[in-house]
Amino acid sequence: MAHVSWEEIQRRHENAAEFFAEERHKAAELFNNAVCYDLDQLTELSNISDRIVPFEDSIPMPSKEEVQSMVETFRNLREKILKEKKEDAPSPILLWPEGVLPQKTEYTENPGYRYNQDPDFVPYMYPLLVPEEVQPKGALILCAGGDHGEPVSRSVDCAMDFVKKGYQCFLLLNRTNHNPWSGEEAGVDAARAVRIVRSRAEEYRIDPSRIAFAGFSNGGLTGEKAIEFYSGSQTVQGVFPDYIPDELDAVPADINAFLCIYGPRFANAPFKWEGVVYPPTFFAVGRLDTAMDNFEYVYPDLLAHHVPVEVHTFAGTPHGQAGCRRKNGGTPPYPNFELWEELADYFMMDAFGLY
Repeated sequence: MAHVSWEEIQRRHENAAEFFAEERHKAAELFNNAVCYDLDQLTELSNISDRIVPFEDSIPMPSKEEVQSMVETFRNLREKILKEKKEDAPSPILLWPEGVLPQKTEYTENPGYRYNQDPDFVPYMYPLLVPEEVQPKGALILCAGGDHGEPVSRSVDCAMDFVKKGYQCFLLLNRTNHNPWSGEEAGVDAARAVRIVRSRAEEYRIDPSRIAFAGFSNGGLTGEKAIEFYSGSQTVQGVFPDYIPDELDAVPADINAFLCIYGPRFANAPFKWEGVVYPPTFFAVGRLDTAMDNFEYVYPDLLAHHVPVEVHTFAGTPHGQAGCRRKNGGTPPYPNFELWEELADYFMMDAFGLY
């Protein structure tokens, strides 16, 4: 099935906004905290959302009456999920002390629920850890794409897969790049997450030089912003002059392996190489993904700067297919793309010197 264009998606959202915008915004909080709720029910909620705002050309926009009915179903399920929060839900790790948040974007209102995260959003992450009897290979911080919300639940499934492969995983809920925050703000949250994990290496039973970052779509842009502005000897104060460093700022924010999953930097976008320590990088992107244009620009740039790069492209695969098994009833819609996780595991083990 042909996927609709971004412009068409925006038009469809606008058509459904009168009935769905507020409900969809309320549900974003559930998706952002997907580890605390039943993933099958969240997937059902996501699938209802997709019927209200179809993402396939072959699926027509529903009528006003159909939208109203589906929104009511969506609301009832959302309220049911909210009441059934897991008793053993993990506690989030806040990235910044209260009242401390390096920022430059003036964001005080969210009219029309344009963004999933409101102006009072505070970044955090969730740990998903291997059993105590398992010796971890290292740590993996995962950052979902888009404006977070629904994509986070798919990142949870990816994280659980990598926990089974032996990685201490951390699901990052940062300020989202361009939604509405800047890349510097998204990147500083990612860098802070790296510092926190590295500072607790003994607690998490990992080598502090074995921390990887997986960014999906917009999350890939976030990961590269952390590399561009906060790797090596670069400091938060270098970007945010009024920021007052704390003890964590003495901990390196370097990423030791970067998994860029259909999220390369935009073609022709500038990149500040001075002072950058760019880690070995793994790309996974579908051949039908418009991000291929970006990748074909970024790949030569990384090679020109002597960055070790591993590339995997997948025939017939469009954008955003990581973690989609559950959403497709347990069967991946593009089985060949499922290979990226196994390939990434070998890539990280190689980068970490484990084989």
